[in-house]
Amino acid sequence: MQITSKGQVTIPLNVRTRLGLLPHTEVEFELVGDHARIRKAKPATGTGTRGNRALTALRGTADTRMSTDEIMALTRDDGRRARRRK
Repeated sequence: MQITSKGQVTIPLNVRTRLGLLPHTEVEFELVGDHARIRKAKPATGTGTRGNRALTALRGTADTRMSTDEIMALTRDDGRRARRRK
């Protein structure tokens, strides 16, 4: 395994799986002698959960105006009625 010119390495799948390292997971490095340890970073106070961060990133990005009733009709597989109201 080689380090790229940007200092990046690919963490092997079996290591990512065992540590639960999903895309966008924050990690920490610790230097111990001539070794480096990697682990999931502890969430910073007030940052919320991963789901909350995802919702925050998506908030305000919708490009259509639908009522709550229309959205609920779509989720209940009753989309024909919701589309007709437009």
